Amino acid sequence: MALKGSDVDAKVRLLLALWELGAANPEIKRGDLNRKIVRKGEKSGDYQKFIDELEKKGAIAFVDAQKRKLTSQRDVVRDALLASLRSNFSFSAQVGKNTANTLLQLIREAGASPAAAQAPVDAIASYDAFKQAALETYDRLNRDYNLEDLVPIYRLRREMGDRVSRSDFNEWVLKMQTEDLFQLVGGEMLDLTPDKVEDSIKTKLSGLRLYVQRLY
Repeated sequence: MALKGSDVDAKVRLLLALWELGAANPEIKRGDLNRKIVRKGEKSGDYQKFIDELEKKGAIAFVDAQKRKLTSQRDVVRDALLASLRSNFSFSAQVGKNTANTLLQLIREAGASPAAAQAPVDAIASYDAFKQAALETYDRLNRDYNLEDLVPIYRLRREMGDRVSRSDFNEWVLKMQTEDLFQLVGGEMLDLTPDKVEDSIKTKLSGLRLYVQRLY
């Protein structure tokens, strides 16, 4: 058995299912998710690579050892879904009422109309473009606000704004660390609030990282 459509089609349907199920319950049963996405002639294992990719990006997390239940980070799922829809994606088959209503809800929550749901003109679409923009933004924040070479990650994220999705920001900042361009730093923040925690980066190995430091 294999996927009936393209990988992009499968990923979009998976993201739509996560978005819809996550709105009703913070914990999603893997069986309910499979019933949403697996079509006749397919098997749940056909979608495993997409599940693994989303787990790696922090969009989902399993809550039990058997991986029967999971939670989703709705903002990360939303950003990934919007990015896919903004590409040259089109459904390969008719969609039902639930899918159409889920898309409408997504558009409402994203604060955009169908006509406006386009990528910003200055959107950052590649790692190389992000790397340049991140370094320039870091230098400006560090200089203008005398941050002593420790720029809060939440400030870097917010300064770059809608030009980059949350999931791409997380992935690319971590990649810059592996390339010894940035070092992510923990420590303390006196005015730390839940929204600043949300806009920082949390890794499985190192935990919550609040600051970024340029290494060269």
